[in-house]
Amino acid sequence: MSFPVFDLHCDTALALLGKELTGGSDLKSNQLHIDLDRAKTLPGYAQCFACFTTPFMEQWYKKSPVEVFERELAMILHHIEKNSNMIRQAYTAAEVRKNYEKGLMSGILTIEGPAGFGFDPALLSDLQAVGFRMTTLGWNEDNVLTGSHKTGGGLTDRGREFVKEAQRVGMMVDVSHISDQGFWDIIKVTEKPIVASHSNSRAVCDNSRNLTDDMFKAIMETGGVAGFNQCAPFVGENPDLNTVCDHILHFLELDPDGSHIALGGDLDGCDELPDGFDGVQSYPAMAQKLLERGVDETILHKIYWENALGVMEKCCM
Repeated sequence: MSFPVFDLHCDTALALLGKELTGGSDLKSNQLHIDLDRAKTLPGYAQCFACFTTPFMEQWYKKSPVEVFERELAMILHHIEKNSNMIRQAYTAAEVRKNYEKGLMSGILTIEGPAGFGFDPALLSDLQAVGFRMTTLGWNEDNVLTGSHKTGGGLTDRGREFVKEAQRVGMMVDVSHISDQGFWDIIKVTEKPIVASHSNSRAVCDNSRNLTDDMFKAIMETGGVAGFNQCAPFVGENPDLNTVCDHILHFLELDPDGSHIALGGDLDGCDELPDGFDGVQSYPAMAQKLLERGVDETILHKIYWENALGVMEKCCM
């Protein structure tokens, strides 16, 4: 069974940048988790392409996060323009729907880690104008906005300002990678739906990157969504498609009509995927397994497509 796919998070921009340095690759066809040729086998496709930065990049690559951010942005925009017969940049949910009706895929810019622009909330308006429609407050580091799931620590005053400004200019606020305290601090100040773009159920897999039941319920109360992450350590030990289903089914126990569950595969951002899921082309196999486990087609369509679109419609201008 195949449904259109709206995926809230991937790291393909950085993966393409890395491939460029070692011989080149193309968004149309490659050996990564995502390419357009494989995505074209789906009945519809919208992908949030994250530009990922962290202060650790100075140590990893001897490059500033600002330089990496600018190169990732240039990379993904170049590949979208190069393949404009297949994919178009989308700024609104209405444009995603219009592209879908025309048989085109949609590419949406997002931010994973604001290190690439100095964690500066004053720059969010300019980034929104470029097309960015979602942002986290960090990655796995402690920074001037918040602590992470690895470090602990909540929002700073600047972090609260960042959340308010992101929502004011029309970006979804993404709580993936944040500390538990930071999560609850965001819940206190949010005025719009909250997204966990690539986070699973901590009740099913006890990992700090995943959401507790209370966190998921809080996201539901804001009208937001949690996007299921295919990164194996956040799915379970030796995971397969049944393990994937365990997370979705647990979320459905808390959200019986399936209005707050989405997809956020973390593709091209993880080394290991569940057995039976090899890349973007595997979303139909996941849907088939969910059908076999008792999830009906109406709910699957919401999880795969409508829920993410709905939050984008509520949050993004």
